[in-house]
Amino acid sequence: MELNVFWRWWIAGTTSHLGSAIGAVALPLTALTVLDASVFEMGLITAAGYLAYLLISLPAGVVVQRVPLRGMQVTLDLIRALAIASVPLAWWFDTLTVAQLVAVALVVSFANVLFDVANQTFLPEIVPAAQLQARNSLNSGTHAATQLGGPSLGGLTVQLLGAVPTLFVDTVSYLISAVLLRTLPERTVQRPVERPPMVRMIREGWHFVVRHPIIGPAMWDATATNFVCGAMLALFPYYLVRDLHAPPVMVGLLLAADGLGTLIGATLTTRFTDRVGTARGLIIAAFVGVIGALVIPLGTGTAAYLAFAVGNLIFAGSSVVLSVTTRTYRMLASPPHLLSRVIATVKFVSWGAIPLGGLLAGVLAGPLGARTTLLIFGALTVLSPIIYLSTPIRGLRDLPIDAAPAPAGDRLPAEPSTR
Repeated sequence: MELNVFWRWWIAGTTSHLGSAIGAVALPLTALTVLDASVFEMGLITAAGYLAYLLISLPAGVVVQRVPLRGMQVTLDLIRALAIASVPLAWWFDTLTVAQLVAVALVVSFANVLFDVANQTFLPEIVPAAQLQARNSLNSGTHAATQLGGPSLGGLTVQLLGAVPTLFVDTVSYLISAVLLRTLPERTVQRPVERPPMVRMIREGWHFVVRHPIIGPAMWDATATNFVCGAMLALFPYYLVRDLHAPPVMVGLLLAADGLGTLIGATLTTRFTDRVGTARGLIIAAFVGVIGALVIPLGTGTAAYLAFAVGNLIFAGSSVVLSVTTRTYRMLASPPHLLSRVIATVKFVSWGAIPLGGLLAGVLAGPLGARTTLLIFGALTVLSPIIYLSTPIRGLRDLPIDAAPAPAGDRLPAEPSTR
């Protein structure tokens, strides 16, 4: 039964990720080629796509703990499908604007926050603890494969059909995901009998994270890295189209380097951390990421294409090692009744940095240019290894699962759940 549930969950996520990877090429190309968006407007669209992580991540952890997971995930898939479908419909009636793209990105981001917290909370319920690292690596590898094939397929589809019609592929992927998720059982983790005030529950999750000697520093490292990622997300399409004059097919191929790096990183993460240790692996991956980020905006002509692909591959590969290792650790080290709030707290802080990075990159790229701005943000990645080296992690080989038990005040009475 567990195997069937996991694979249905996995297929739903894979389908949705593939559609989103295609849409991630089509949406910015819609802004650039159809609406002639400026670099600042591209920054706004990117920021809107992640703004919800700043606005609702903390309450999302409480909401996920209180409501049926399956029903909420299906509803969120339908909301995302409708939001994306509104773009080609508006284009068809000649009413599409940059403001609508910003609004669509904002709606999708709100749905993404709730969906992602629910999805990560559900995984430990259907996978034994001993298999979590392998399943997380599989999920990251699958996501990488969709990132690898999605942008390439998206660029080709945009070249053949145009940017706007390609967005229908993303819409269909959400609908397929909703149908599959509808077949999954309800949660098995018991929900609390009492409903303490939301602020108290948020505070309990926050205190657990920031006081934890491993989860806390890992969150701050992810925040620094995601701040840079926000700038990259905002500037990559603009840099490739306006600075390097890449056609849509080449844009898709170059962006796919991120997926290839993620796939390689996900494939090697468990083997790598088994050999060097999970704690040492974090520090090594953090240093490697700095090299990749600084290579991305180098060169001109064909050399620039090569530098972008190689740098993107290295940066993505190192990032997935950090992500898989710390995400698995959170699932193992967090008490089950706190897990959704721990995930939400980490997403609030770390993913909340993405829109800030995107907005700042949009502001700086106007006077400085996309290449110089990417170099500045690449230099900021040095914060990642500095954070890990300034904590007890630097003296460890592996991350200790029992580093910090949950405070007694965090334990809430529970009621039996229904399937």
